[in-house]
Amino acid sequence: MKAGLVWATLALALTAIQAVAADRDVTPRDVVEWKAVFGRVEARDTIPARSRIGGTLVSVDVSEGSDVTPGQVIATIYDAKLDLQLQSITAQIGALMSQLENAQTELTRGEDLLARGVTTAQRLDALRTQVSVLENQIESTRAQKRVIQQQEAEGAVLAPVAGRVISVPVTSGAVVLPGEPVATIGGGGFFLRLAVPERHAAYLREGLEIRIGDQAVTGHLAKVYPQIENGRVVADVEVADLNSDFVNARVLVRLPVGTRQALLVPSEVVITRMGLDFVTIQGPDNAPVRRAVVPGDRHDIDGQAMTEILSGLAEGDKLADDHE
Repeated sequence: MKAGLVWATLALALTAIQAVAADRDVTPRDVVEWKAVFGRVEARDTIPARSRIGGTLVSVDVSEGSDVTPGQVIATIYDAKLDLQLQSITAQIGALMSQLENAQTELTRGEDLLARGVTTAQRLDALRTQVSVLENQIESTRAQKRVIQQQEAEGAVLAPVAGRVISVPVTSGAVVLPGEPVATIGGGGFFLRLAVPERHAAYLREGLEIRIGDQAVTGHLAKVYPQIENGRVVADVEVADLNSDFVNARVLVRLPVGTRQALLVPSEVVITRMGLDFVTIQGPDNAPVRRAVVPGDRHDIDGQAMTEILSGLAEGDKLADDHE
């Protein structure tokens, strides 16, 4: 049993040595190709708050940048014609009520006369019909009154969604028509909208990690729109704690558009002497030899800082320790 443990320990040690040796080999690796584009800060939903009736704006209670809640009154429209119509309907109801009272009195008198045999049942039926017609007319007129009252209530312009007011194209005292936008509300959260050249469309997929500028801030591709406009693909990027103080602000974004192979070495093995960069490799007799190199971009590979070597090294070279 002890012999088995010894052999297992030796096997693990040999594997570790091979891994270290493999790490010392200069071999091409796949690196991600990043492209810098500009994204715009936009609201997920941009909805206009429209007037439901025509009239004069007597008040506008919000301005650009105001935060609103669903159903909040953001402006009030007044139409004088509705007041006149309401007065006319109220007068009609009063006249009909007077006629109804007279008809009900006539019906009561007719029922007394019929009981004494002075009038006919046909005359009493006519009186009942007249009362019923007047009651229906009153109910119909009251319904018309409720319609006008509802139109007056629709003079209040409501915020369709929770969000921020992006624009207010009207002012108090302006005359608006039904359906005219009074304010534009941006809701549903804010995100970055990208316009990427169509040659990179094949590399875009939902969930792809996106880098925001040169900072350590990342986002994720939330949606790729299927329609290409003016040779560009439109995509939305979700970013946590996105600064939305300025809508349509341009933000530098780096997104992966493919992969390529490059010679990479750990960044700590690149040394600089008198303005030149060197990497120590094994010479013909396994002796350490400094090789002048031209370094390129730095990459983070599995949490390790790696430097791309543009020239000076070849595939198969082995790194060596610098004993200086």
